[in-house]
Amino acid sequence: MNSRNVTCQDKNKSQSIKNPRMKYSFLILLVCLASVVSAQQQLTLEQCIAIALENNRNVKQQELNKQNREIAYNQARADLLPNLNASAGQNFVFGRSIGLDNTYQNTNSSQTSFSIGSDITLFDGLRMKHNIDARRADVNASQADLDKIRDDIVISVSTAFLQVLLNKELLQISEDQIELTNANIAQRSELIKNGKMAEGEIYELEAQKAKEELNRVQAESNLKLALLDLAQIMEIENVTDLDITAPPVEQHISESLLLSAEAVYESALVNRPEISGANFRLESAQKEVSMSKAQLFPTLSFGANMGTGYYHMSNRANDSFRSQWRNNMSNSIGFNLRIPIFNRFQVRNSIQNAQIALENNRLEMDKTKLDLRKRIEQAYYNALGAKSRWEAAQKSEIAAREAYRFAEQKFESGRANSYELFQAKNNLTQVLGEKAQAKYEYAFRLRILELLKD
Repeated sequence: MNSRNVTCQDKNKSQSIKNPRMKYSFLILLVCLASVVSAQQQLTLEQCIAIALENNRNVKQQELNKQNREIAYNQARADLLPNLNASAGQNFVFGRSIGLDNTYQNTNSSQTSFSIGSDITLFDGLRMKHNIDARRADVNASQADLDKIRDDIVISVSTAFLQVLLNKELLQISEDQIELTNANIAQRSELIKNGKMAEGEIYELEAQKAKEELNRVQAESNLKLALLDLAQIMEIENVTDLDITAPPVEQHISESLLLSAEAVYESALVNRPEISGANFRLESAQKEVSMSKAQLFPTLSFGANMGTGYYHMSNRANDSFRSQWRNNMSNSIGFNLRIPIFNRFQVRNSIQNAQIALENNRLEMDKTKLDLRKRIEQAYYNALGAKSRWEAAQKSEIAAREAYRFAEQKFESGRANSYELFQAKNNLTQVLGEKAQAKYEYAFRLRILELLKD
């Protein structure tokens, strides 16, 4: 983890819980409190996540994809209902026709017909049922994909958020060092004034201050860049007024438990959206195989029809429309059985394609589990390393502060020159920066494991 970018191979890790809809519903509610970033508004991590989820275009696209899946599922259910169709026709005939007296004559006629019919499938080898199950699995898989996208946003926002906090602390360290140098300059100026110290000592302090001012400018620039990265992830335009607030990161570290990789993996198999998504896609593929096999069975349907019509011929007496409408009425009901005999191997090939897709989904499931285990193991050992660096950094800080205190005492007593004092001070500054980076990296690694588990 450096001052500008939280480096982590787990950046693409995501977050999920047993009820992800409730989780993200809560976050979206926070948008009502933080949808507009006003002047000097300080946003919490939860508010930043909520804004990012609300603004992210990938989330919106996946929500539309999910709606398409839901439409397909609703249509599969609607296929169980009977069809109902009405039709009307009007025909005109012009030309010669043979009459009752066996002579040809010019005759014009017209025919109007009306009908209404309905049919319903009684048995199709359970194809429609399997189709409903497949489409329901597709909807669930689409929801899991949506949760995965949201989880990626959560980890991206968390990464950028911690990066801002790190750069804030690094800026504060640089400002504290400048304040300390100013105090030393004031103290040394008084000693020079009283003739107790050579005037050249003050110039070395001024040079040290100039160097620290340069470090502060760089720290300010890094903070602005970190805020810009966070704003871009949140997809907001007003960057200048963006600011964040959070409890001390030490609190998160103390409240978090470093679980074993195996414990995290067992929990992830239950909660992770990529696992549930792969399971639903596997279920859908299984139902597709059943749908293909259902084509081997006969199809039985039931239909009913009612129709009437009106016929008019020129030069002849025709019954009235009302009379013909009543007398031409016909009704029919019946069953229709379709038995597949030979379809040019279309069903066979359809079954084989579905089985290949099923096997591919099984392999994809295995691959997803393997990738998840690798990510968790990597995240766990990264967290162990970060913890060690964090603990070592705390010890280094104690030693560096003591070394600087001792160097300052020696300098004031004339037993050390300004160079030795500056070396001790610069070493302390470096150790404080390393401690801050180790602290936030450890917090970030713990966050990664939490998200992978839930």
